[in-house]
Amino acid sequence: MTPNLTLAPEHMAHVSVPQDTAAAASEDAGVAVGAEILQVRNLSKIFGPKPERALEMMRQGRGRNEIFEVTANMVAVDDVSLSVRAGEIFVIMGLSGSGKSTLVRLLNRLIEPTSGSVILEGRDIAPMSTVELREVRRQKMSMVFQSFALLPNRTVLDNIAYGLEVSGLKKAERYETARAALQRVGLGSYEKLLPSELSGGMQQRVGLARALAVNPSVLLMDEAFSALDPLIRFEMQNELLRLQKEEQRTIVFISHDIEEAIKIGGRIGIMKDGRLIQVGTPAELIQTPVDDYVRDFFRNVDVSRFLTASSLMERPEKGVFACDVGASAERYLNDMIDSNVDCGYVCDEAGRFVGCVTLDRLHKAGNRTVRDALHPDLHAVQSEADLHELATVALGREYDVPVVDGDGKLAGVVSCRTILRQVLERRAA
Repeated sequence: MTPNLTLAPEHMAHVSVPQDTAAAASEDAGVAVGAEILQVRNLSKIFGPKPERALEMMRQGRGRNEIFEVTANMVAVDDVSLSVRAGEIFVIMGLSGSGKSTLVRLLNRLIEPTSGSVILEGRDIAPMSTVELREVRRQKMSMVFQSFALLPNRTVLDNIAYGLEVSGLKKAERYETARAALQRVGLGSYEKLLPSELSGGMQQRVGLARALAVNPSVLLMDEAFSALDPLIRFEMQNELLRLQKEEQRTIVFISHDIEEAIKIGGRIGIMKDGRLIQVGTPAELIQTPVDDYVRDFFRNVDVSRFLTASSLMERPEKGVFACDVGASAERYLNDMIDSNVDCGYVCDEAGRFVGCVTLDRLHKAGNRTVRDALHPDLHAVQSEADLHELATVALGREYDVPVVDGDGKLAGVVSCRTILRQVLERRAA
């Protein structure tokens, strides 16, 4: 018999398995969360005296080193295409010299591209005039640098308000906006201090608040935390995640640290020698690396905490059905037998997970209710449960593990076989 399918008797009303609700949650700078806000198409950057010749060799499939030997040109970014969704943190990572910092500077034309396009909210920034580009940088695409880049002779509040001042906002309005941004990063009482009077972590918070103050469509962060001490860096990562949970901003984050990338990144793009090797969620990169280069990034990382129930679960094969748990258990027994199912996941009419029933428990319940037949030991886990928790729950269990979302609705199931395979792969690595 086939285990772990949902009950599907004629008395049940169909309830859809909930999809990712982020896309419908809110809007980010006029673009619905989940929609593409930034597209990069065949973007390349070649440094040197003869970029046209190098570009032609690149299109012929010649390698980076060969192009440099022949033309003395360095291919920094090689035909990169990607898209960033509104409301996500998209991390671009790679080793030193991989082209990641050059790429992020191509996005706002701090570095002029050799070829390709960058389309922000439907507009290509390549043909923009200097005036138009300046407005994009002021209002649409803010940047947080590794070096903080604060003005040393201005107070914290004036540093945050600087971009608004350049934009022509009146003093009272820009200070009000700057104070609100300062509060969001937890430095509300430090507005009169100078940058030199702050710690490195505080200075980076000010830099972040300055970028947030202009409410950009896309926030670019170039190795923003890499100069910080480990503990402060950890705190800033948590701070960024806290702000992201509250506001769902669109962030392109540059990092060389895989632990940082998989902690904060909704999706990660891995670069090598100017090329984008693979893009995916942390779980996708961990489970299905495209080559050994990508696989090696995770070799010394305990990735089990990043493999969550939501990344390992599957949709129940026959959908999700609501059940009147007050109805007689006996009426469902034959339906389970006819469906070749010996375990079912019971939800109420709103789709909230109630519990599991098995053929044996339905049979023993007889004329009693479905509620009486629910298995006392087959509990659900939250979608963010990691592999450690899943392994504990699945220990000695023969049925799939149900997964519920934040509203308690059944989101999917994780098979014990999948959990065991992932545990064994981690040990083998």
